Amino acid sequence: MSDDASFGGETSLSRLLSTLRATLHEETYVFASIPDDDHHLPVPIEEITLFFREPHRTSGAGPSLSSSSSSTAIALATEGPGPGQGKGTAITLILRLEIARKHGIQNYAYPCRMITCDVHSSLEAVGFMAVLATRLAGRGISVNPVSGFYHDHLFVPVERAEEAVSELQLVREEAVRNLETGSKRC
Repeated sequence: MSDDASFGGETSLSRLLSTLRATLHEETYVFASIPDDDHHLPVPIEEITLFFREPHRTSGAGPSLSSSSSSTAIALATEGPGPGQGKGTAITLILRLEIARKHGIQNYAYPCRMITCDVHSSLEAVGFMAVLATRLAGRGISVNPVSGFYHDHLFVPVERAEEAVSELQLVREEAVRNLETGSKRC
C-alpha cells in the first residue's frame, strides 16, 4: 500500500464539492444479471463498465474474493440473490445497453446515464458521495453511485440525467460561495 498522496486524492469535502465537474456520458447504461455457473462472462471484459459477483451463501453484503476464482478482478461485492432468484450465484454487470443487446443479455434493468465526477477524490473522503446522492434524492432523482480509484460515478435515470447534472452544478456553485464566505457548511 502506498502512502503517496498523489494516489490518494482529495479528502477535503469543501474542496471536493467546490471543484466538482460533472461530466455526463452520452451512452445509455444498464444493470444486468447473468448466471455465474462457469465463471464465463458472455461479454468481453473490455466492454463491461463494472461487475459484481453475487454468491448465494452470504448473510449480507460485503467484499469477497474467492481464492479459487478465475476472475482477474481485485475485489468483488457479494450478497445473497434477489427475490425469486433461486439458489444459484449471479454476476451483476453495468454495461452499455447496446453491448447488452449485442451479446444477447436479456435480464437487465435501470436504463441510465453515467455522470463522472471529474475530481480526484480519495477513497477515504468522508461524505462526498453522500452529499451528491442526498442532493439528487431531494430532487426525486434515483442514483446508483460507484467509486473508482480516481473518480466517482453516478448512474441516474436517462430521463433525469440533464437535471441531475444541473443539480450537481448547483452543489458546486454553493460550495464555492461557502468557501468564499468562509463557511464550513456545504
